[in-house]
Amino acid sequence: MALTVLGVFDNASEARQAVENLVNAGITRQNIDLSLRSDSSAAYGDTTSNQYTTTRTDDDTESGSSIGNFFSSLFGDEDDDANRYARATESGSLVTVHVQTEDEAEKAANILDDAGAVNVNERTPVVDSLTNKPSASMGAALLDTDQPTGDQTIKVIEENLEVGKRTVETGGVRLRSRIVAKPVEESIRLREERVTVQRNAVNRPATAADLDAFTEGQVEMTEHQEVPVVSKTATVVEEISVGKDVTQRDEVVRDTVSKTEVDIDDTTKPQRDDDDVTYSTK
Repeated sequence: MALTVLGVFDNASEARQAVENLVNAGITRQNIDLSLRSDSSAAYGDTTSNQYTTTRTDDDTESGSSIGNFFSSLFGDEDDDANRYARATESGSLVTVHVQTEDEAEKAANILDDAGAVNVNERTPVVDSLTNKPSASMGAALLDTDQPTGDQTIKVIEENLEVGKRTVETGGVRLRSRIVAKPVEESIRLREERVTVQRNAVNRPATAADLDAFTEGQVEMTEHQEVPVVSKTATVVEEISVGKDVTQRDEVVRDTVSKTEVDIDDTTKPQRDDDDVTYSTK
């Protein structure tokens, strides 16, 4: 959106200082026009001018026509503001700033006001056709150059509520398995054999059986014992599973939406017959 901010200064040095302040605030110099009181070659609305000082003759008819055409293009041919600014610049210096956003326009207007921009309405007051009162404004004037001159527009905006869904993580379960060893013990009874040798002293006559056994030979006996034997068997004692239970629920979403409402008031005054008007004097 293209916006134009105007500032009229009585003092040329104040106008130059205002330009410097605008540039220091970050506004591009190509978007700033400066026309001083003594400028006879100022081209109003030319954003390519980079000169701080120019001269203009007050009674130069062609220059006056250029000024009038410039303000007419901004305010409209029938707008009183165009005439007031044209008259103000006849004895003052003009700083014109071209910006694209309302924030930049407000910043530029504040800078021009701080630098000493005059209130053109106070210099040449004009009666408002609706209120019959003098109109008032700040020193700097803000114009929307995207709108047709003389038109004012209120944009009607209405919000609509759109409800959607998205999945968010609310928690979960993680299963981890590990091997844990623990000591165990069992009691068992073991059998053990011991070979014993027993010698007995005797004194008796040998018998025939004794004589038959009276040969070389040997007797052998083996010892045995039981030892523990350990083995392991694995048994499944529990199963743990992980799953999901899915449920659904209805939820009412409540919020507020805004919209622009425009009240149109008819300010046309009813026509009255002069015969119905009563005058009184005191």
